[in-house]
Amino acid sequence: MAASFLANRRIVAGLLVNLFSSICIVFINKWIYVHYGFPNMTLTLVHFVVTWLGLYCCQKMDVFAPKSLPIRRIVWLALSFCGFVAFTNLSLQNNSIGTYQLAKAMTTPVIILIQTTYYKKTFSTKIKLTLVPITLGVILNSYYDVRFNLLGIVFASLGVLVTSLYQVWVGAKQHELQVNSMQLLYYQAPLSSAFLLCIVPLFEPLTGPGGIFGPWSLPALMTVLFSGVVAFLVNLSIYWIIGNTSPVTYNMFGHFKFCITLVGGYLLFHDPLSLNQALGILCTLAGILSYTHFKLMEQEEGKSRLAQRP
Repeated sequence: MAASFLANRRIVAGLLVNLFSSICIVFINKWIYVHYGFPNMTLTLVHFVVTWLGLYCCQKMDVFAPKSLPIRRIVWLALSFCGFVAFTNLSLQNNSIGTYQLAKAMTTPVIILIQTTYYKKTFSTKIKLTLVPITLGVILNSYYDVRFNLLGIVFASLGVLVTSLYQVWVGAKQHELQVNSMQLLYYQAPLSSAFLLCIVPLFEPLTGPGGIFGPWSLPALMTVLFSGVVAFLVNLSIYWIIGNTSPVTYNMFGHFKFCITLVGGYLLFHDPLSLNQALGILCTLAGILSYTHFKLMEQEEGKSRLAQRP
């Protein structure tokens, strides 16, 4: 009884850490862009470095056992990791939080499109139909967003594409290399940091106002460092929740975070919300919930068929 109570307390604590960190990272990054104008790629680099240092400490404390991986086999994964974080941050920088958050929902349809086209994976008609309200809701919200700007939509679209590729490749690489997400990220984070370190000077100023080594105030630097720590907590808590509960629990919990982040954006940053945008958000949320419901049903049916086999 005591062991069960302790286990439940740990699960609740893990969910709360993930809730806090996942929502905070969006608001902190938006705050950094709006109030400090900190360069995007450099912020991404800080996140990668802090994540790798955090993972290094975790493996020293035996949270996970590192596995030796050939660098050449994860180069494209590391590059897509750079693109996915950089483009989603640029989307957040150039869009309202509502448009940023809803654009991320398009990852599911794009992943299904990639898996259908290139991996010849099949999906049921019910799953495919749920993509209609998701896509329609995102388009509706973007069209009626009074802060709509073309550059923001370009970054959001690139972010969705690269994120989808990254998620598909992560699953494939974990299976191919027989590693878990933390073992993969342990090699991925420093490699992505090295790539960004070479690229950052080409796109962002090194000195002067807005430069990497510019005259940043102490509060700005502390906020950036705190953002890196929160980014690490997001990655760590995702792994912990999936490892100690299930991907389904994490997925359902994600819907709750989706709603809170949208509400927080309108309250903290005073993002305007029209009736048509609200309808778009509800449409997308209905599609996401339907997708999760049908996916769960199919997984349960698959388990039942396996259990019935002699």
